[in-house]
Amino acid sequence: MFSSRRRILVAALVAAAALGASVFAVVQLTGDDGPDGPVAAPRVVQPGAPGQAGRALSPSEQSHLPAPPTHTAADTQFMQKMIGHHAQALEMTALVPDRAESRDVSLLAKRIETSQRDEIAQMQRWLTERGEQIPRPHEHHAGMPGMLTTEQLAQLGRARGAQFDRLFLDLMIQHHEGALTMVQQLYGAGGGLEPASDRFAREVNADQGIEIRSMRELQARLAR
Repeated sequence: MFSSRRRILVAALVAAAALGASVFAVVQLTGDDGPDGPVAAPRVVQPGAPGQAGRALSPSEQSHLPAPPTHTAADTQFMQKMIGHHAQALEMTALVPDRAESRDVSLLAKRIETSQRDEIAQMQRWLTERGEQIPRPHEHHAGMPGMLTTEQLAQLGRARGAQFDRLFLDLMIQHHEGALTMVQQLYGAGGGLEPASDRFAREVNADQGIEIRSMRELQARLAR
């Protein structure tokens, strides 16, 4: 039994069928422990983008939550654009076998190629299951963060050896950082409430963040 003066803060998932796995309820129980004791209404919190604090939803916003949550236009645009973003990364990794000098750069490029091919397939499947249009893999979207210009791609194609290794890492870090920005933009536009899109975006954020750190460590080793 709890004392009548104790206050208990309980955090629990709201039923997935009602609000989706990416929305949480925080319930504050106050007063007596008996059935007549006052109990505060649930406080529903929408998690923020990776690395950012969540936001408590107002009663009005809560009343408009989908049940069950469905994907939004922001989710669809994120998936469609990220396919083009990943496709350019594959263009970059395709240059590595004939140009790279460092074995570590070659191994890194192979890991990037494998993961981004898999993620393109995931995004295409996500769009198909929701009846959304699948863009052509090389349908690049102008203005997307981190995308290389035609001149940068041409410069990378001309480079060889150690010069290629350095330039590849510089440009791939730029490209990956752009993907992280796109994840932030997804949540800023109100997307990511659907559990599947939220999970995928967070995985992209985590995986590319790890790869950025690996590339910076490799840059430091090659600079010695």
